[in-house]
Amino acid sequence: MSTINSKFDKVLNASEQFGNVNHEPDSSKEVQINTPEKTMPFSDQIGNYQRNKGIPLQSYENSKIYIVGSGIAGMSAAYYFIRDGRVPGKNIIFLDQLNVEGGSLDGAGNAKDGYIIRGGREMDMTYENLWDMFQDIPALELPAPYSVLDEYRLVNDNDPNYSKARLIHNQGQIKDFSKFGLEKKDQLAIVKLLLKKKEELDDLTIEDYFSQSFLNSNFWFFWRSMFAFENWHSLLELKLYMHRFLHAIDGMKDFSCLVFPKYNQYDTYVTPLKNFLVEKGVQIQFNTLVKDLDIHINTEGKTVEGIITEQNGEEVRIPVGKDDYVIVTTGSMTESTFYGDNNTVPEVTIDNSSAGQSAGWKLWKNLAAKSEVFGKPEKFCSHIEKSSWESATLTCRPSAFTDKLKELCVNDPYSGRTATGGIITITDSNWVMSFTCNRQPHFPTQPDDILVVWVYALLMDKEGNYIKKTMPQCTGNEILSELCYHLGIADQLDNVTENTIVRTAFMPYITSMFMPRAMGDRPRVVPAGCTNLGLVGQFVETNNDVVFTMESSVRTARIAVYNLLNLNKQVPDINPLQYDIRHLLKATQALNDYKPFLGEGILRKILKGTYFEHILVNRPDEKEEHESFLTRFQEWVKGVKD
Repeated sequence: MSTINSKFDKVLNASEQFGNVNHEPDSSKEVQINTPEKTMPFSDQIGNYQRNKGIPLQSYENSKIYIVGSGIAGMSAAYYFIRDGRVPGKNIIFLDQLNVEGGSLDGAGNAKDGYIIRGGREMDMTYENLWDMFQDIPALELPAPYSVLDEYRLVNDNDPNYSKARLIHNQGQIKDFSKFGLEKKDQLAIVKLLLKKKEELDDLTIEDYFSQSFLNSNFWFFWRSMFAFENWHSLLELKLYMHRFLHAIDGMKDFSCLVFPKYNQYDTYVTPLKNFLVEKGVQIQFNTLVKDLDIHINTEGKTVEGIITEQNGEEVRIPVGKDDYVIVTTGSMTESTFYGDNNTVPEVTIDNSSAGQSAGWKLWKNLAAKSEVFGKPEKFCSHIEKSSWESATLTCRPSAFTDKLKELCVNDPYSGRTATGGIITITDSNWVMSFTCNRQPHFPTQPDDILVVWVYALLMDKEGNYIKKTMPQCTGNEILSELCYHLGIADQLDNVTENTIVRTAFMPYITSMFMPRAMGDRPRVVPAGCTNLGLVGQFVETNNDVVFTMESSVRTARIAVYNLLNLNKQVPDINPLQYDIRHLLKATQALNDYKPFLGEGILRKILKGTYFEHILVNRPDEKEEHESFLTRFQEWVKGVKD
């Protein structure tokens, strides 16, 4: 890299910044003030200025990059090593225990045997790292020079996403979902949670903090079914989610805040990214179990010197040189998945006493045994009853079910356009059952007369309303029966069963990343002292981002690469919309179901006729406030302080 730097030696040699970049700035702590020392963008200052090409401090022509796990986090790391680190693709080697890339971003099957997707992803326009990468990845179907992002925009810009049946009850009737239904005390509790420091929330659960009225509200029904939160999950993670998606709160009732891909997550994201990496020379070595890392630890740091693998039943040690790097995906939300079908139930063979012993967790546990900087994996993989749920994928030929589905869709599901627009949640289901029909076909080669529908349940350990069993005790046909009952078509069950293939997946750790945690339970992306090791995925610590998103996986990969190679680039913090007065006011109005909030009348009078008049959403039934603003403001302040 000396050739690149030589033209700038006078500047770089005199610089105190070059080589000393904070690669992961924290917007929750930074005071945003311009000074002579502030040469790089503010922590959450997003945009094209951040698209500069990094200048590697050395050549990596002879460096090998070993990436454990070929999920989206590992694949993103490979991408950033190539794009920003200038590492030759042929030097990057994936080691994966599976025989297919993609990790939790799966999608497979056919119309004859049935399709299966263990889960899906609800996407947001503010995923800056995800879109940073996919604006450079060639599109799946559009010709060059178009990218995955171009393809994504083409679909979503011209086919708006929304739901007309977000909630249903009484055997298939659409329920009013126009209001959040939050009491004043619960709105205040949300405000107080947003004001709390993260350090105050260690190991607290959502039900430790919120009242029963909040937990019974429409708001919480929307939120927990959309994001898969349970009442016993982490209050800290919920707070981070509320900051992260503050701009989208008003669109959560009808999902108009979301954008969805044309196809399933594997074909949309994994296939084009894998193709790009393979064309660059990246190697993917399947059926290779990584059991441990040989790490030399002394006062100078922690350096990986070997990778302990199992290949074809034999232990093989892969040496790691002083100029090599290792990236590890810690933990796995889809590890130890158990499968069933129309006539069989998933045979779950683990419980809390044997949890966390499978390969996806064992490697992290072995690392944690070496040093506390690698976190506490047992906090996340030891309570299956609190981290599991089951999903089912329905491969549907025309039937009474597809006819009923048409009534609940925005467009005809066979039209290729938005169908349900997101999950439809059954509010009087004991299981809190939800289902969704995304744009069809959901797979590129799916026949025209087939629909693929995804089903899941939050409280699967309850007895069903129609089938008097818990969900994991049910065959696929019994789950289908429960769904048909809630749709009011139980009397046509034979027709539906005859035309529907069901494949089920019980996932013990699917929401394990939501388990209550404290600082230090998750390792940093590059743990303290590590010289050539980065940890990525859903079980590592970032400053302000959330888990259970593709964005967080890409973010951790980008942080790992920039830190390990010490590039002159930063990974911007989450989109700063949480600080935007427009979105704060919009969220305030939405949480109050657009009834006048404290001081709104006075604020409208002040803004009327000014440049800022538009920042409040207009209501058709606006009325003047008659209460004393000062009195109500004092009451509000007192409530926040209490």
